Amino acid sequence: MSWDTCREVPVIEDEQTPWKLIKLLKFISLSVVGVLVFGLAISSKTSFLLMITYANEDTKILPANQKPVALLCIGCSLIAPSVLLFLKSFWKSCYKTSKPPRKTTIALVLFFEFLVSLGAAVLTIVAMPHLDIVTNVTILNSIGILSALLQVVAQCTAEERNRFMLPSITAFILILIGYVLFVVLYIMKDTKTAIWVGLAVGGSFLVSFNWWENYFRQIGEKSKSNFLKNFCKDMKRSQNILHILSSILRIGVTASVLGAYVPLSKMDWDVVTSIPSRETRIIVITIGVQLISSALCHWFAVTACKMHALRRCFILPLYLASLAVMALLIIPVIVYYQDYRISLNGTASVNFTGYCTEAVFARNQSLNGSVFPHLVLDVTHTLCFLDMSNITDIGLLTGSAVAWWLGLVLATIHLWHLHLYRIQRTQDLFIRRLYEGAFIEQSLLFNTRFDIQIKDKSRRGLQGLEKAMVYLCATMWHENFDEMNKIIISIFRLDKYRPNEDSDKDSKKDPKFNDFTFEAHIYFDDAFTTVPGRQGPELNEYAKTLVGVLTEVYGIFMNIDEKFFKKQQQVPDQKIIKTPYGGRLVLTMPHGNNIVVHFKNKELIRHKKRWSQVMYLFYLLGWKLMTKYYKHLQKEIEKHNTYILALDGDTDFQPAAVMLLIDRMKMYPHVGAACGRIHPTGSGPAVWFQKFEYAISHWLQKTAEHVIGCVLCSPGCFSLFRGAALMDDNVMKRYSTKPTEASHHIQYDQGEDRWLCTLLLKQGWRVEYVAASDAYTNAPEDFKELYNQRRRWGPSTMANVVDLLGSTNTVAKKNRSMSKLYMFYQLFAMVSAILAPATICLLIAGSLSLVFKFSSNVAIIMAVIPPVIYLGLCFKLKPDTQVTIAAILSILYAFLMLVVTMSIIASMVTDRTILTPSSLFVVAMALMYIITAMMHPQEFLLLFHGFLYIICVPSAYLLLTIYSMVNMTNSSWGTRETKPATGAAPTTTQPQTTSQKAISTFTRFLSWIKCCKKSRQGASEELNVSQENQIPEHTQPELHPQNTIVEDVHIPEEEERPQHSSLDCPEEPHCWVRDLKSLSDDMHLQDDTLNQEEEKFFEELQEKYLKPLVTDKETQEKIADDLRELRNKINFAFFIVNALWLVATFTLQFFGTTLTIKIPKINLLLEKDGDITVEPIGFMFILGFALSILIQFLTMFYHRIYTLIHYVAFTDTERKDPKPESKDEYLAGKKPKSNSTSNSSEDSDDDDDDDIYTSIRYRQGSTLV
Repeated sequence: MSWDTCREVPVIEDEQTPWKLIKLLKFISLSVVGVLVFGLAISSKTSFLLMITYANEDTKILPANQKPVALLCIGCSLIAPSVLLFLKSFWKSCYKTSKPPRKTTIALVLFFEFLVSLGAAVLTIVAMPHLDIVTNVTILNSIGILSALLQVVAQCTAEERNRFMLPSITAFILILIGYVLFVVLYIMKDTKTAIWVGLAVGGSFLVSFNWWENYFRQIGEKSKSNFLKNFCKDMKRSQNILHILSSILRIGVTASVLGAYVPLSKMDWDVVTSIPSRETRIIVITIGVQLISSALCHWFAVTACKMHALRRCFILPLYLASLAVMALLIIPVIVYYQDYRISLNGTASVNFTGYCTEAVFARNQSLNGSVFPHLVLDVTHTLCFLDMSNITDIGLLTGSAVAWWLGLVLATIHLWHLHLYRIQRTQDLFIRRLYEGAFIEQSLLFNTRFDIQIKDKSRRGLQGLEKAMVYLCATMWHENFDEMNKIIISIFRLDKYRPNEDSDKDSKKDPKFNDFTFEAHIYFDDAFTTVPGRQGPELNEYAKTLVGVLTEVYGIFMNIDEKFFKKQQQVPDQKIIKTPYGGRLVLTMPHGNNIVVHFKNKELIRHKKRWSQVMYLFYLLGWKLMTKYYKHLQKEIEKHNTYILALDGDTDFQPAAVMLLIDRMKMYPHVGAACGRIHPTGSGPAVWFQKFEYAISHWLQKTAEHVIGCVLCSPGCFSLFRGAALMDDNVMKRYSTKPTEASHHIQYDQGEDRWLCTLLLKQGWRVEYVAASDAYTNAPEDFKELYNQRRRWGPSTMANVVDLLGSTNTVAKKNRSMSKLYMFYQLFAMVSAILAPATICLLIAGSLSLVFKFSSNVAIIMAVIPPVIYLGLCFKLKPDTQVTIAAILSILYAFLMLVVTMSIIASMVTDRTILTPSSLFVVAMALMYIITAMMHPQEFLLLFHGFLYIICVPSAYLLLTIYSMVNMTNSSWGTRETKPATGAAPTTTQPQTTSQKAISTFTRFLSWIKCCKKSRQGASEELNVSQENQIPEHTQPELHPQNTIVEDVHIPEEEERPQHSSLDCPEEPHCWVRDLKSLSDDMHLQDDTLNQEEEKFFEELQEKYLKPLVTDKETQEKIADDLRELRNKINFAFFIVNALWLVATFTLQFFGTTLTIKIPKINLLLEKDGDITVEPIGFMFILGFALSILIQFLTMFYHRIYTLIHYVAFTDTERKDPKPESKDEYLAGKKPKSNSTSNSSEDSDDDDDDDIYTSIRYRQGSTLV
């Protein structure tokens, strides 16, 4: 209807992610990082040059006999990075797989390391203390001479036309000129300095060997020499061992040079033990600043690169650091010189040489007063060797400094055009793990990866990139309209975000964003129903609702760029296919990507979520992937670049969330799965509780697991899995096994996502948490549904954690991210979870004692009675009744917790102290939650749900635990079991008697005969009746309780398209196909068939893995008996442990002060105000709990920093959408553009719809920064 132009468009844009806040944080973060890199580089270099100045034989800060102390500090600056490298490499070699290098590799590496360490020691310890401060600042820039030369060699060996040959040659020449000017200046002044000049030139040249790996890698790849290629490969695979050996060698060489030079210079080491306190403070502060600032500068420089701020926060600050240090050291010298001249009042004209004689050399050795004037004069002393009033000396000194600095800039100019991935791995950013504390900015610049920069812009940045394939796999069952709408809109968003480059529908193809393609698959469980009186299965109301959602969302996205009063585009024809497992609906989305809906018939194929996952794993990875390639190497590469995005049927996500997960998988090949931040949605107290519970779980628990080990569970509602990990041994094959024991039903089917992650972890793959990736899923809004959901999760979680703990040695050996220390952390968490009921009882007992003034033992008895009664009732009553009782008790406990909370606050005010166990616990937890929420500013308001969470703690950790443990025999899903689709209720049938079954069977037989007759009549009439006048012949329908197939033979949709497909043949009537075609006039479905190979695959898959499980009554009874027996054993052990914990506490309290620990009670005036007694067992448990919370809190900070880095890198590399179409086009009196123009498709693509949809674009693999 052309007049019906108004639309109801659902929310499509990203309303959840605070992109404006993130962009503000990005600006602040980049500013802070850039300033810190600049400031820390200045601090590192200035403090190092001051130590060089201390070591000068004529300076006054340290007397001549104390110069070995300054030399020792210089040696520490050289050694400290090697010590850190040794510790890190030793840890990695023990923690990860390390292969021993070949002898030739060891010999060559150690040879170069010997030259570098010898040159660094000679340059800084021996030569630089005899040079002036200007030369010392700039001579460190000359250590890039060999790097410039090797750049020329590497670019000459490259096949591509390179861009930076001339800058590298110029840099080499400028550094040589700087050396010449430096030598001329010093030899001209005094030939006695020739030895120090020679040592300085030789030392700086040897130091320039430091980054030979950066260029040998490029030369080796292009070289025809097998020796170079094998050498580079061997270095890469055995770098941990080589780093250990090289760091030991560096430490040894530096110590040897330092130990030999001091006696040769006629100095004594004994003075080190007798330094005055003032000089000690000066030395300690200087070396401390140098070591700390060097390490921090390195870390922030790496952070700047990961943030894609290479130019702003890395290169430019390091270039300017040398100039800033020069100004910082020289300006005070000039100011002091001018002040001295002014102080003479014009009585004499003093040049710089006279100033040195009268003011610098003649000053007192005493360090009374401020140290700063003495530092300035000591720096001035190094310049007194030169005649600063002589234009020749100034020219030579300035010329060498400028030549060296320009040489550094030109030798590293290629970094301005370096292409980086987001969150690039440090080992890919920098060739060496080692930074040089003595020359921090030079080491960072030259250590950055050197790539051949080619002139062909179309190929630049696209080298070595591998296109990824992402399969979105969602499982559905009984989702309603709104839930289906969320995930379908999310998939169509991704289609708009990443158009299929091979599609003719998308007129714009940008090769820069050709980083991945995707295909969406929806697996609809139990999609068919049998209606009495109808022949063949029909799609149930839920499946029909999905088709309606697809049609509606398709129309919205087809016309999303169109404005009002424009002609709406029609949805193109799509495919419907009969399959061995039921049926398939194939849609090509507006931008060319496919979405495939698999309707599963439980009579033909095994149903439930795990079996749907097995189905798509074997189909997408086992068949589509492995039959695509024939070469083994090509298969392995494709397996690593194929990802499965597991989704639930109600997941809502933005394209940015998917890209953030892909970032992590691309950068770290050992990551088998990555999950995002899951946000529960809905309304009501149950959802509010879950919002805070999910927040705490992700803020603290998941971050701790990610940082110190591995995430144990990647939720199936939004997780990305690597194809190679799923196809690994003992993963996909094991995941597809049927449960044969009672424990299997709990571990395999009650929490399939956790079990899959357990298999990945045991196989050595890493599972990670990406907090920047947000997804939203519906949470149970009903108390009963929440309890039933957690009834599945609780026992499954326990079973999988116990499985991992039982295989600690194997897991720790195979998975390098899971150490035995981390497994101990999980063991403590497991023990805490097991003892949660008893702990809550003790908490309630303390509450009763505090509020009602009961004695401790009476309070424990009263606290235990309700849970014990509830435990007994759970064994006798039905689950629904158990939940009802739990709801009533939860309300009572909530009131008690409210009273207790207020009482604790009142007691703190009354006693004027917070230093009691209960008060400390409340205050510490409150502060921790507040600070944690502040670190998650977009989720800060969730703190208001924290109060509900606190008062519901007894319900969540006591009653729910009892309910889930007792009902672990219940294998039902617990959610969505009775929720109808919106607008219609699923068809249900009542049990029939034997006579009713016979009548129904006879009726269906007669209906089938009549159906066949009608079909033949219709086929013959088509030859004689025109399409316009064709009216199918109807017979008077028979009155039956249910509709028969006769009533649905003729459908208006079919009247418009009289052709009959093979699926409608009388021998194999598929009424669900005809019904599906009639659901919408907006989307026409065309019949299609599977190819023979694919059909054969599904038949074999069903036969081997997915044949419907047929269980007789005897088998079901045996499974039920086994589950009850397992339940009884586990419950006995579980609750007996809690009982022992309570009895131990009761006994200790019964004996009173005999077995207690007294802790002084301190008031607000920090005065002792009595003692507090605690039991030793409880005290140790509290300490352990506090330690685990502290670990989670600290790891949260660490994880937030890297999440911020990821956020900043993403926003800095996102693709900006074009501006929206001008609204002036729709002003009164103006005619809108027509859709019939030839450029309509381009116009619609160029129009941005910021008011409807905000797109976050991902810049492919490499991005220019």
